[in-house]
Amino acid sequence: MSDTILETQHLTKEFKGFTAVSDVNLQVRRGSIHALIGPNGAGKTTCFNLLTKFLEPTSGSIRFNGHDITGERPAQIARRGVIRSFQISAVFPHLTLLENVRVALQRQTGTAFHFWRSERSLRVLDDRAVALLAEVGLAEQADETTANLPYGSKRALEIATTLAMEPELMLLDEPTQGMGHEDVDRVMHLIKKVSVGRTILMVEHNMKVVSTIADRITVLQRGAVLAEGPYAEVSSNPDVMAAYMGTTDGQWQGAH
Repeated sequence: MSDTILETQHLTKEFKGFTAVSDVNLQVRRGSIHALIGPNGAGKTTCFNLLTKFLEPTSGSIRFNGHDITGERPAQIARRGVIRSFQISAVFPHLTLLENVRVALQRQTGTAFHFWRSERSLRVLDDRAVALLAEVGLAEQADETTANLPYGSKRALEIATTLAMEPELMLLDEPTQGMGHEDVDRVMHLIKKVSVGRTILMVEHNMKVVSTIADRITVLQRGAVLAEGPYAEVSSNPDVMAAYMGTTDGQWQGAH
């Protein structure tokens, strides 16, 4: 099996003459944490939307596990094991944590919309749901109503619901956005923990997170790849520093 789990070749997306993603060649290694970073408007989210087929590329190709998935629909790509966090991470605030994870497990078993079934018939999923909550440190709050959770715990719950879909490749879009330092540290360590045996591609602004857990970094600017490599190499690249100096963050180390 190839070391490369996801590969794009000359991936391009144009909107009425504006090129949002330009000739991006991306290779994500199996079992790695790969970060996609760049100033605001660099094309990171558009790139994610192309990879999960929420947008159709203008040109270029996408391969997953050696298969050309460029023409596939989002549901087909999800069934292959490419799961983007927001696809199923809109947690239900008035359900318990256990019930939220159980809904995600129902999707995996093909009974996602069997809401009319008795709760007793769903209890076969409880052990797996509790195990997933334990994996993200929330087992003791399984019966808590989700609306009562602090923000960082809600993001941890979203990761649990994503894991319920048994992803081979997890795409995390800004997993620490809007968090305080304590929650950032918690979610950062959680991502590192759940990456074991999986591959993670994430868009992330917080350079502490990127420098701590990312094995490889791709920097986008104006839709094109500006630099790629390990953090030490990318962070000392003059082109990258110049790109970040042009943002409101003012400097590379301060880019959140």
